[in-house]
Parts: sequence; structure tokens; C-alpha cells
Amino acid sequence: MTSTNTSATDAQRRKVVLAGTLRALGMLPALLLIAILFQLLSAYVETGGLSWSAGRFMSWNNLSIVAQQASINTVLAAGMTFVILTGGIDLSVGAVLAAAAMVALIVSLIPNWGMMGLVAALVTGGILGLINGALIAFLRLPPFIVTLGSMTAVRGLARLLGEDKTIFNASLPFDFIGNGSLFGIPWLMVIACATVIISWLILRRTVLGVRIYAVGGNAEAARLSGIKVWFILLFVYGMSGLCAGLGGAMSAARLYAANGLQLGLTYELDAITAVILGGTSFVGGVGSIWGTLIGALIIAVLSNGLVLIGISDIWQYIIKGLVIIGAVALDRIRMSSGATRT
Repeated sequence: MTSTNTSATDAQRRKVVLAGTLRALGMLPALLLIAILFQLLSAYVETGGLSWSAGRFMSWNNLSIVAQQASINTVLAAGMTFVILTGGIDLSVGAVLAAAAMVALIVSLIPNWGMMGLVAALVTGGILGLINGALIAFLRLPPFIVTLGSMTAVRGLARLLGEDKTIFNASLPFDFIGNGSLFGIPWLMVIACATVIISWLILRRTVLGVRIYAVGGNAEAARLSGIKVWFILLFVYGMSGLCAGLGGAMSAARLYAANGLQLGLTYELDAITAVILGGTSFVGGVGSIWGTLIGALIIAVLSNGLVLIGISDIWQYIIKGLVIIGAVALDRIRMSSGATRT
């Protein structure tokens, strides 16, 4: 009898360890499998065979491009993680990015104010994020409706700032963050990694992080326990706006230009998809910033790999749409199986 109980306990322990390992790995195995698939498919496109060495996807040059392509989405998705952890959503980040980029370029064109464009982008993003947070926290408006409305309004503001034209600055003083490198590592990657690390420290090493998870788990219970839910909501939406402002500065620095009509379009969908793929639940209270990083890399790998193997942009939209649906379905499966915060 004792032997049977011991065996059952060992089996249960192994099951718990396996479940914990799978949660820790998250979508990393999927990322690796997708990368391997594109390496083989790129070889097939080049040579007609599945030779590993003939593939271009895993080349150092292409992987560097993938990492840089993922950088801006990683920054946006980091801010989005804070919002979704509270059970909210921010559909305005793409528009905020565009407005921040426009402000950055306009300010950079003012004599002797060039570097202030970077600060102006961050301030613009932070203020717009706080406005979203205030409407949600104090007027109790639904996050979806608020950010949907601000997405449209801020997009109009971005177009108004540039008089519906593209703003250029060929001598942008902070262009190094978009096209330069630090010890051989592109600044875009450095900024994305720094954003992820700072976000992790806030979420995992501060009382504020614990309270963000608590609000996402049960906002009313958090309020009754003494947590200032209004402050948490202001913070997470302000953080999302700040990250979008940083993304705007990164975009402006990379392109030396910004356009209020086109810049940042659908960026919010990529950010949301990255967060959900990374294991953060739509209902809040469950998720991790490292998972978000993996999700952003998956989006970048898909975008790059599909271009590399010659898939038309029409099919790219279809595939990305299916990935978004799959991400939501995955979240539902995780929640129905009783996933816990990792």
C-alpha cells in the first residue's frame, strides 16, 4: 500500500515538474521550430533541396535583421504587457507611436533643440497614455472603447501635426539609436533589451509589480485590500504610452521621417499578439515579460521568414491574421486548463 502511495506521489511530482517546465519554456520551442522551418524552406527556395547549409534564414546577418525588426514591437509589447496584466487593452499604441514620432521630428528641426526631440517623444507618449488611464480609472469607461476612440483621435492628431505630410530630418541628432550600434550591438536591440529588463524588475522585484498582478487577478478584491486601483491603472496605461513614445523615437531615428497617416498602422495588433503568444492572459493576472519577448520574436521571425521564402504580402496578412486568432485560442486553452502565473 505504501509502495503504491509513493509511486502515485512520485508520478504527481513528475507531472508538476513537467507542467512547470512547460510553463517556463512557454513558446520558446515554437520559436525554435519556426526558425528551423524557415532555414530549411529558404534553402529549398534557393537550391530546390532541404540543405541546412544552403539556407539564408539562420545567417548572422539575417538574424541581426530579425532582432532589429523585433525591437520596436518588443518595446510596444512590453508596455502592452502591463496593461493586459490588469485585464485591460490598449489599441492606441500604434497611433501614439506615430504622434510621438511626428513630435520628435518637429522638435528636432528647431535650432539647438535637436536632442530634445527624443524627450518630446517620450513625454508625448506618456501624457497620451495617462489620459487613457485617467478615463479608465476615474470615469470607469471600458478600456476597449477608450483606447479605440483614442486610437482614432490620436491618429488624427498625428496627421494634424504634420499637416498630413511626411516630416523629414536628414540630420536627425539622435539617429544613432535607429542606425548606430553600441559595441557592435544595434542600439535598437540595446533599447529593447533594456526595456524588457526594466519591465521585469518592476513586475517581479517591486511591490508595484505584485499589485499589478493583484489588480488583474481581481480588481475589486485588490481595492478592498487597500490597493489604489486607480493609481495602478494610471501607471500601466502611462507605461504603455511611454513605451509607445519610445517606439516613436526609435521609428523616427531609423527612418529620419514620420508620417501621421501610415506610421504605426496595425502595430497594436502585433504588440497584442506578442503579449498573448508569450503567455499573458487577456483576463489579466497571468503572464511574464520574458514570454512577451519570445512572442515578439515569433512575430518578427514570421514576418522576415515569409518575405525570405517569397510569400506575397497578401498571404502574409492572412497568415498573421491566423496567428492572432491562434494566439487568442491558445489563451483560452491555457485558461481552461487552469494555467497559473509564471
